[in-house]
Amino acid sequence: MREKIVAIINQKGGVGKTTTVINLAAGLSLQGKKVLVIDLDPQGNATTGLGLSNLENSEKSIYSVLNGTQKISDVIEKTNFDNLDLITSNVDLSGLEVETARDNRRAFILKEQIMAYINDSGGIYSHILIDCPPSLSLLTIMALVASNSLLVPLQTEFFALEGVTQLMKTIERIKNNLNTDLSIRGILLTMYDKRNKLSGQVEREARDYFKDKVYQTVVPRNVRLSEAPSHGMPVLFYDKSCPGSKSYFNFTDEFINQEKIMETAA
Repeated sequence: MREKIVAIINQKGGVGKTTTVINLAAGLSLQGKKVLVIDLDPQGNATTGLGLSNLENSEKSIYSVLNGTQKISDVIEKTNFDNLDLITSNVDLSGLEVETARDNRRAFILKEQIMAYINDSGGIYSHILIDCPPSLSLLTIMALVASNSLLVPLQTEFFALEGVTQLMKTIERIKNNLNTDLSIRGILLTMYDKRNKLSGQVEREARDYFKDKVYQTVVPRNVRLSEAPSHGMPVLFYDKSCPGSKSYFNFTDEFINQEKIMETAA
């Protein structure tokens, strides 16, 4: 089985990136898929959102892997949710760019560590989801180099598409120079407000521009979605009947069906 390594990426903050990582991971795990989340954001929001600590100086974090002191197998932690494991992050990670300045292979560190782990473990995860920081920094480039595909959460707000066109240029550069296998798996519209004309307008523009890359599911603005991380759990467990949960359940189904189609076509 080939692990599906998916980076969830948008260089803008506050677009629902971490929410998507946590709830897609939860949705997949509830369907019996074994998932590893790698928190690659120094803010550590995916870490706390899955109920673990993002305190600095922890030896068991992605920082310890990227600075060469630990292997991936040493830092994987169990969450409170079946089939869902996590490699935590903390603020120490923000120093990595300076610390690796002289390493001309630094863009490949994460990829090499993941590949070494997969080869050693025989592949126990069906999906590895990487939560990227909200910037086009070294950490994001590491994630782009390590991934087979990308998932881009796009908030249905003004200027959203402008940011994504900038992201597309970066993705194209990485694809040409560092990772020829990289592809955009899909774009997920988030923070959708059906009372707001702008949401509908951004949706139309995104579907016109990206065509069938845009998922049918849209994620609404929803109070429960923003409350759940403070309780250290995905909204799918926090309140499984709220509109945010329903949309992420639907999105998980769409994501899995997309995989079946891709595998049939391959």
